[in-house]
Amino acid sequence: MRGLSSESPGVQPLLMAQNVESQIHLIIGSNSLSAARCSKCIDAGAIPVIIAPPNGEMAASLSQKIQDGSVRWIQREFEDNDLSTLGRAEVDGYVDAVFITAGANNHLNADMEKILAAYKEAKTADISDAHGAHEEKRGQIILAGSGPGHPDLVTRATYHAIKTADLILSDKLVPAPVLDLIPRRTEVHIARKFPGNADKAQDELLDMALAGLRTGKRVLRLKQGDPYLYGRGAEEYEFFRAKGYSPIVLPGITSALSAPLFADIPATHRGVADQVLICTGTGRHGAAPEPPSYIPTQTAVFLMALHRLPSLVESLTTAVPDEALSSRRPWPRDTPCAVVERASCADQRVIRSTLEHVCAAVEAEGSRPPGLLIVGRSCEVLHRIDQKWVVEEGFKGLDDIRHDEHLHVIDKLGQET
Repeated sequence: MRGLSSESPGVQPLLMAQNVESQIHLIIGSNSLSAARCSKCIDAGAIPVIIAPPNGEMAASLSQKIQDGSVRWIQREFEDNDLSTLGRAEVDGYVDAVFITAGANNHLNADMEKILAAYKEAKTADISDAHGAHEEKRGQIILAGSGPGHPDLVTRATYHAIKTADLILSDKLVPAPVLDLIPRRTEVHIARKFPGNADKAQDELLDMALAGLRTGKRVLRLKQGDPYLYGRGAEEYEFFRAKGYSPIVLPGITSALSAPLFADIPATHRGVADQVLICTGTGRHGAAPEPPSYIPTQTAVFLMALHRLPSLVESLTTAVPDEALSSRRPWPRDTPCAVVERASCADQRVIRSTLEHVCAAVEAEGSRPPGLLIVGRSCEVLHRIDQKWVVEEGFKGLDDIRHDEHLHVIDKLGQET
């Protein structure tokens, strides 16, 4: 925040030679000098806010500016916390400049000097720090979902963010075809997440993001699927907001709904499934979440579940002896299910089975992460099997529409950058 200025006749106007576009300038007083200061602020592109009691002197020209909405009037005496509450969100609410228009000898000048000094000394509300953060370059943080895996399923907004970012911090599960969209000149870091290291790797990414933001970089946190669906997106939003940044969040196509589609499984179907439940197969710190109760007309999708598939299936199909949980209905072991791995990618694999045989199927066929488990009668709407399991390899669902040259415009533009 810029320091104190006492307006009086003959005093050289301040800040007019600086870029003050969209800044908040606090003007204490409502006399003719206040009106002149407001005019200068408006001409320079700043937003004037005056504080003055309703029974004080009011210049006619200032009154007109208030009526037409170009000046905001707070009808009371000045309070010291006005300095840190009336400003812009991007500088944590601090005003960018303060002007007192009652003359240099007014008692408020001395009071203001004391207030400013107190603010500078306060560790929890340091105006000099706020001003320094404003004067430094301030970066931009974007949290974006990259979709299920195929690069054509990245939204246009996320595609643009990928192409314009200075620093990209990607989740480990974002597949190579999506990472290939990143320009060669862009700095990229992939999360080093593995069992037992997830929290440490997350902290490393956040530290790198902050370092980039503080040097004015546009930082993209690229996540698999959708950032708010088991992607810790809201945690990161809170983290960056606490550091004074306002994250932009871009949605992604979640595999929870797209993977069933690519496996020819309608999540809902009249007369079969009228509700969808999306669950995690792995809770915080690897703990097993509470299994859902069986509902015949429900399709349940379990993300991050294949590495503990046997225990998940066991918890779903076994009755709970605990009286407090006795209302939970176990899932019949003959319930149709499907494992979908690397959905929408060229090496997509679908294993169709039942809860009774799906563990044996995955053990026999091996694992191809990332994958998810779909459970419910909707799994047999379009495909019925007459054996313990069936394996389907490959995905070419987007190849036909990619033959249209008009759909390659974005790719060509991206290659040129």
